[in-house]
Amino acid sequence: MSSRSMKILFSKWIIVPIAIAYIGMSYLSLKRGNSLLIGIVLVLLSIIPFLLRFERRERKARELMLIAVMAAVATVSRIPFATLLPGFTPVTFVVIVSGIVFGAEAGWMVGAAAALVSNFFLGQGPWTPWQMFAWGMAGYTAGLFAHRSAWRRRRFPLALFGVAWGFLFGWIMNVQLALDQWMQTHSWAAVVGKYVLGLPFEIIHATANVFFILVFSPSWIALLERYRRKYGTLERLEMMEGDMNDGQTSTVK
Repeated sequence: MSSRSMKILFSKWIIVPIAIAYIGMSYLSLKRGNSLLIGIVLVLLSIIPFLLRFERRERKARELMLIAVMAAVATVSRIPFATLLPGFTPVTFVVIVSGIVFGAEAGWMVGAAAALVSNFFLGQGPWTPWQMFAWGMAGYTAGLFAHRSAWRRRRFPLALFGVAWGFLFGWIMNVQLALDQWMQTHSWAAVVGKYVLGLPFEIIHATANVFFILVFSPSWIALLERYRRKYGTLERLEMMEGDMNDGQTSTVK
C-alpha cells in the first residue's frame, strides 16, 4: 500500500479513536457535573479530522482568503438579524452555499469561523462551541450533499436540506441544555420538554433557510462557481494527483 493510500485510510479511520475519546471524556464530565467541558472537547476533537484532510491538499493564499471572506460574510449577516429576529438569519444559508461550491471542508471552516467570530460581537459563552460544531457540520454535510451533484443544487432539494438543518441546528444546540436538565432532575420528561420548547425557534430557523435558499441560492452559487473556475481555487488534491498519474501513464505508453 502506497504512502498516499495510508494517509487517506488514516484520515478516514482517525474518527474512531476520536469518538471513543470523546465518549470517555463526556462520561467523566457528566460524572463530575460539568456539561461545559463536553462542548469544548467536542469542538477540539472534531477539528482534528478536518485538519488532517486539509493537510493532504494544496492550499493557496487566495483559497484561504476566500474561506475567510465567506466566514466574514456569514458573520456580518448574523449581527443585524440577531438583534431584530433571533433565528431568522442568513448564516446557515451562507455556510451551506460555501460547502456546496467549495467543498465539505471549506464549508465546515466557514461555519465554525462564523460562529466564533460573530460571538465576539454578540457574546461568547458555553453555547459558542456548540454553534461552531453545528454550523460547521451544516457546511460539511452541504458539501457532501451537493458539491458534485448538479441536481441537488436546485432550489427544491436545497430547500429540503435547509429545512433539515433548521431543525438539526436547534437540536444540537439543545444538547447542552438537555444535559444540564438531566443532571438536575434525571427526568426524560424534562429533557423532552426542553426540545419541545425549542420547536418555535427551529421552525423560524428552517423558514429562514428556505427563504434565503429559494430567493438567493441560484445567483450565489453561480457567482461563486465563476470565481472557483476562474481562479482554480479549492480543487481537490486527489483530482490533481490523479491527472498527474494519468499523464505519466500516457507518457510511459
